Amino acid sequence: MDSLNPDNPPLTVTPATPRVWMFWGTALWGLLIFVAMFVGQIGAIVLLAGVRGLPMDLASVQAVGHEPQALALSVIMGLPATLLVVWLAIAIKKASFLDYLALHWPSWKQLLFGAVGLILVVLVWETMSRALGREATPGFMTDLLKSGRDKGAALLLLFAFSVAAPMSEEILARGFLYRGWSASFLRVPGAILLSSLVWTIVHLQYDMYFLAEVFTIGLWFGYMRYRANSLWLTIILHALNNLTAVVLTMWLGS
Repeated sequence: MDSLNPDNPPLTVTPATPRVWMFWGTALWGLLIFVAMFVGQIGAIVLLAGVRGLPMDLASVQAVGHEPQALALSVIMGLPATLLVVWLAIAIKKASFLDYLALHWPSWKQLLFGAVGLILVVLVWETMSRALGREATPGFMTDLLKSGRDKGAALLLLFAFSVAAPMSEEILARGFLYRGWSASFLRVPGAILLSSLVWTIVHLQYDMYFLAEVFTIGLWFGYMRYRANSLWLTIILHALNNLTAVVLTMWLGS
């Protein structure tokens, strides 16, 4: 037999390199993606301040950053920065960008099921807010959207919060983080929990009550990401949620 012949040793099969970043790789790349998103957003504000000839200091950045148009542009510019780093992380693994992030179109049944579940979650929190005498939308968001409407930035804000933000956040949380962590020791349940927690941390501008709401919505998005194996589904659901909130807030504000 060739396997026993010293002149013809058996072939050594080298295991293929896994094409998915596991727990720590996903965590470290996730941190880089978040930093890139932040740099893209801050970079847009700094660029606007520079174009206006303002001094490059914290006061100027804060002043420009409070303007509705500038804030909308900041959110929008976070998307290409996010996509660039995610693409790099996946390219290093020589994996398919579309398959890695599960960028597959969901069925109408999956979309309907996800939308109904989202409506129920939001209605529960809306009912609790009314019972506790709390505002349904954070006050600073209401002020921002009303100001943007009055200053002619309504459409820009609508695009930023209903398209750019959902895509950036879903690609990070339910796309890249979920993909790697679900293949690690965390498995699917742990990946849903941890990616939802990270997504909640991204919204630290809210108080604890709204953060709890964000976390529960994240759990539903994570479940739908697992159930449908489609990131487009969670992007659409996220966009619908934000679109409804923005339109209702602007309408109620009028």
